[in-house]
Amino acid sequence: MATPQKAKTKEKTTAELSKLKIEQFNKQPIIETVMHLSEDKKWLIYKTTITDIKPMSYMKKVLG
Repeated sequence: MATPQKAKTKEKTTAELSKLKIEQFNKQPIIETVMHLSEDKKWLIYKTTITDIKPMSYMKKVLG
């Protein structure tokens, strides 16, 4: 005799980030990318800009 299959239930969970993890994400550099064709349509220009913000106290310690 065949046994009936158990109904699989999917539990919906939401991931919550801790305050520490959010602070770590906020300290990461901002990365922006832009792609476009050159005027003569011979080249694909792929430009990546990385923006990283550091406090002046950090820069003074690094340079000093």
